[in-house]
Amino acid sequence: MGDVVIGARSGAGEPEGSGGRVARSAESAAPSAAAEEQAAQTADGQGEHADGAEGSREHPEPAAEPEGGPDADAEEAAKPRKQRSFWKELPILVGIALVLALVIKTFFVQAFSIPSESMQNTLQVGDRVLVDKLTPWFGAEPERGEVVVFHDPGGWLGDEPTQQSSNSFVRGVQDVLSFVGLMPSANEKDLIKRVVAVGGDTVECDGGGPLKVNGVALNEPYVFQGNPACGTMPFGPVKVEKGRIWVMGDHRSNSLDSRYHQDQPGGGSVPVDNVIGRAFVVAWPVSHWSTLSVPDTFDQKGLAAATVPAAPPALGTVGAIALLPLVRRARARTERRKES
Repeated sequence: MGDVVIGARSGAGEPEGSGGRVARSAESAAPSAAAEEQAAQTADGQGEHADGAEGSREHPEPAAEPEGGPDADAEEAAKPRKQRSFWKELPILVGIALVLALVIKTFFVQAFSIPSESMQNTLQVGDRVLVDKLTPWFGAEPERGEVVVFHDPGGWLGDEPTQQSSNSFVRGVQDVLSFVGLMPSANEKDLIKRVVAVGGDTVECDGGGPLKVNGVALNEPYVFQGNPACGTMPFGPVKVEKGRIWVMGDHRSNSLDSRYHQDQPGGGSVPVDNVIGRAFVVAWPVSHWSTLSVPDTFDQKGLAAATVPAAPPALGTVGAIALLPLVRRARARTERRKES
């Protein structure tokens, strides 16, 4: 073993023998192993390059992402949209509200103010009532007992001044609100009364009462306490024309109604076309809130008998059977004439 060390140091020729061969082979093996290792690394590197190239051919690299990447798009979508300012939306909301109010006033409901005492105690001065304007659009006509608002048929209000404020600004606001139906109009001359008779009815009232419709006496609990049924103006009998109504105030001693206009066209009755609608509720003030229903007295049997004459169904059937032979004979004659 000492020869191996010395020979390696001196670099002299190696003696023959096993010891020298072993030493030489050991020395030669070292660089050979290093070369093999280097070759292996080279081969591995070449393999990796080959695999990478093959992989690039099979799986092409994705296109370059835009600046910021997908996270930027997600953040952009997640950002809340900028809302409009309240002051920018307010005019739109006010406009929508006014349009809806105008539509409701025109076709559905309108508010009216009570200007006088003619409907006490059912309605008080200053009460606000809501009037149904939808029903007349479907052809419905006023019925007995309903409280209705109607346009002046002519001369009922005369030169009575309209109730308007002396302040120009207040008048302007009132005109706008009344135009859209949020406030009663001070310019229109409208009246409110109770329908006691309709077209085809006969109505009358002598000095002491009671009021009679088609000969049926009415029990009227809605009349102002202490007032006689006719007030100070007995009348009748009056035949109400078709398409018209006879109206009276509940405060009979303080109501210039149909009784006081019998000398005018229509004999005191009001055209149905003048009716704006039926008042169905007292909406203001809250302490006066109530519904304006039809009193039970107008549901009496026989009250409408004179206005709806109709043949009994059995009588109509008998008449049809009796006419059947005549119809057959007429058809037979017609067929004979065609054949000849």
